[in-house]
Amino acid sequence: MNRKNWIGIGLAFLVLFIILLLPNPDSLPLVGQRVLAVLAFAVVLWVTEAVPYPVSAVMIISWLAILVGLSPTIEDPTIMYGTKEALGMAIGGFSSTAVGLVAGALFLAAAMEITGLHKRIALFIMSKIGTKPNRLVMGTITVSFVLALFVPSATARAGTIIPILLGIVAAFGLTKQSKLAALLVITAVQSISIWNVGIKTAAAQNMVALGFMQSEFGMDVAWGKWFMYAAPWSILMSVMLFFVMTKLIKPEETNLAGGDSIQSQLQALGKMKPNEWRLISISVALLFLWSTEGIFHPLDSTTVTIIAVAIMLLPKVGIFTWKEVQAKIPWGTLVVFATGISLGMVLLSTEAATWLSSNTFEAMGLAGMSIVAIVAILALFNILIHLGFASATSLASALIPIVIALVTGMESTSFNGPGLVLIMQFVISFGFLLPVNAPQNMLAYGTETFTAKQLLKSGIPITVIGYLFIILFSATYWQWVGLL
Repeated sequence: MNRKNWIGIGLAFLVLFIILLLPNPDSLPLVGQRVLAVLAFAVVLWVTEAVPYPVSAVMIISWLAILVGLSPTIEDPTIMYGTKEALGMAIGGFSSTAVGLVAGALFLAAAMEITGLHKRIALFIMSKIGTKPNRLVMGTITVSFVLALFVPSATARAGTIIPILLGIVAAFGLTKQSKLAALLVITAVQSISIWNVGIKTAAAQNMVALGFMQSEFGMDVAWGKWFMYAAPWSILMSVMLFFVMTKLIKPEETNLAGGDSIQSQLQALGKMKPNEWRLISISVALLFLWSTEGIFHPLDSTTVTIIAVAIMLLPKVGIFTWKEVQAKIPWGTLVVFATGISLGMVLLSTEAATWLSSNTFEAMGLAGMSIVAIVAILALFNILIHLGFASATSLASALIPIVIALVTGMESTSFNGPGLVLIMQFVISFGFLLPVNAPQNMLAYGTETFTAKQLLKSGIPITVIGYLFIILFSATYWQWVGLL
């Protein structure tokens, strides 16, 4: 590790011990104060990226087990939680059905990679769109949407489409540093973030919010309902992205050689293989079952996804063997995801989130404001603190429990509390501004096709427009469909 990593680790421990040594407020249980110390420790590790995220997860679990275990219970201060009970709380997120959905999604993404189907889909769409710069931008946005339906990983989608775009740029005789390359790659990552909002299964961070909502409100949001709520926003944002990008970056004059490149790449893939056909059948069936959950059948999204994984693992009729797929699953992602849910659940159960909410959002007088004003303030706060986070999953783990505490702490209101939580989850996917704001941004930035300044230049108008649409939808559409 370099000096920067050690500074980050040292700062995390310093913040932890400072909070532990502070006088305990009367309105906050001792265990709540200790959990807030762990939260601060986690946020510093996440923001500074001092250690890999899976390592931070193990450290968070350890501190929760020790500090909660040695704390008096809220119900009876004469009794300690005990480390066994505390460890159960610290790993409670691993039993969340949301983790099962993310795990299934990772298997599906691996299946796309093993078969190469995602690349075939992307090339096919690009071949039909055309090779003029504006059409290529339109094709990039279209591919991002279609892949979001079938590839539930933003990083995997970026890893699919960006090499194709670079191949098109090269076919035009241009370098990676050309304006066309910047135009297409920035469009790709921005549209990926936009559709992380529109589709429930498009991003792991969406499952974090759903995990908390299942725990606190005893409810889930069906795939079709999520699409009904968020897809109109993403469609409008996709249109705005097209106009922003085509006005912002004017590419070089190009010939039509790029079309030949797309066709040659498609031909190089050869005919559709049997495992690709099987994966198409499974993916289409999954999309149908996801979108008709609670309408034509009683199966939830997680259950049908796990069933799909079981089918993909079957001999002869499946897609892959366990030996083939296990190396392609980022198991650390699951550990981080489950730990984030655990941390949020402990924040809520120890009243730490409630205390934090009452001393931040409620102190600002949000409880007396209109729902549109509440959304506007919370969304702005959400966007600003995202500047310090490289992981939307981590941001959701830290912020969503506080929003839930705010909602549950309010008196009877005229709006739907869980709907407000869901809208804040939409805003958590706003990774438009900096390369470090989303994994797909970092992957794209590593290609050296654009500068951080170019991404920021496109990200500012997209963020502003997206924020205004959030407010507009809160005042109109989301109230009409019963989200608020």
